[in-house]
Amino acid sequence: MPDEIKVYVAAFGDRAHYQMQYRDPTTGKLKTRSTGIERTGRKREQEAAQREAAKWEAELQEGRYHAPNRVTWEGFRERYEAEVLPSLAAKTREKAAAVFGAIERTVAPRLLRDLTASRISALQARMRDDGRTEATIAGNLAHLRAALAWAVRMGLLPKVPDIPRPKRAKAQKMMKGRPISGEEFDRMLDKVAAGLLAIRETPKPTTPPKRIIGPEARRRYQDAARVTVAAQVPAWRSLLEGLWTSGLRLGEALELLWESDGGLSVDLTGRHPMLRIPAAMEKGNQDRMLPMAPEFAEFLMRTPEAERTGRVFKLAMTRNRASRVVSAIGKAAGVKVNTDAAGKAKFASAHDLRRSFGERWATRVMPQVLMELMRHESIETTMRYYVGRNAQRTADALWAAHKTAAPNTAPNSRPQVNSRTVDLDAATADSADL
Repeated sequence: MPDEIKVYVAAFGDRAHYQMQYRDPTTGKLKTRSTGIERTGRKREQEAAQREAAKWEAELQEGRYHAPNRVTWEGFRERYEAEVLPSLAAKTREKAAAVFGAIERTVAPRLLRDLTASRISALQARMRDDGRTEATIAGNLAHLRAALAWAVRMGLLPKVPDIPRPKRAKAQKMMKGRPISGEEFDRMLDKVAAGLLAIRETPKPTTPPKRIIGPEARRRYQDAARVTVAAQVPAWRSLLEGLWTSGLRLGEALELLWESDGGLSVDLTGRHPMLRIPAAMEKGNQDRMLPMAPEFAEFLMRTPEAERTGRVFKLAMTRNRASRVVSAIGKAAGVKVNTDAAGKAKFASAHDLRRSFGERWATRVMPQVLMELMRHESIETTMRYYVGRNAQRTADALWAAHKTAAPNTAPNSRPQVNSRTVDLDAATADSADL
């Protein structure tokens, strides 16, 4: 216990200064520290050493003293990856690894204590220079804060350094993209083949330049590519429709199974189709059944029962590769969802299809239900990105509701603007079909 600590002054013949010592009540080990007072034997220096000992004793008793930390960054990372990350969801493990990698590239700490507030601030600046959004930076710092808090609990670090919480600039958009319309989605379905061909024609950065070939050989190559792409179009159209109707993230859709086999799967045994999410894929580390949007259930029911085996979407590829293909399809369809400060256009991606799902269902269900459909961790995320975000949509809903109630309204209660009667039919003519 801290109140058992008593610090004494000691004079050692081989030391130029008076030393102070105490016995650790937990380990029983003797702890020694220099007072910094020269060992002269005179009363004045002895009393000064006693004052230093009393000061150290007070710090120890109040828990304000922390011994210099010699834990290496590498040692901390090895322990955290061995003792903490295995119990977390795969996505969390990936994000933590990405954050640690960024720290090593930018800050290169030798000791854990080298990760100071100043260096973390430099890491934030580097992330912004690399084009990371404030939301991404905040997420990365949250992972870092959790890791350092664990280090404090384990006694590897005296305290968590100050980690500034980035604030979104007033002019910054909350979303990198935007929800797309039904017409834009139809254009993407029509341009699947064009997007696939564009991906085949785009060389990877590490691919050496192709040797020059004659026009006949080039024509044969293009004909073969079109045949291959034609065979792939149905699977890609199916994936796009699945993303549009389910709200699934791209990685979740690629892993979705018809049967429960330790992964994300479809469950058709209950009163309504559901999604079964295993504990290994959830931060809460427990199996969960989640509701499925009716439109996605109808999409799934189009698959003949005999074919409901294995993966729902028959595309064997990585999430990054699939993401590039979907973006290429969005570009081929001319669906632009954002433009950065440099004027570079961003075209519709898989996540924009998820945004579109959330936008549609935000007008149909309560926020708590939408949160479950989107599988957000908190209602704040749902409210910030999907509920009340579009003022024009809200206005459309208000006017449509007023029009429906108009027959029950007395003639003299119609609203007046500038002493003229508002033409409700004209005002709601262009309202969205809610």
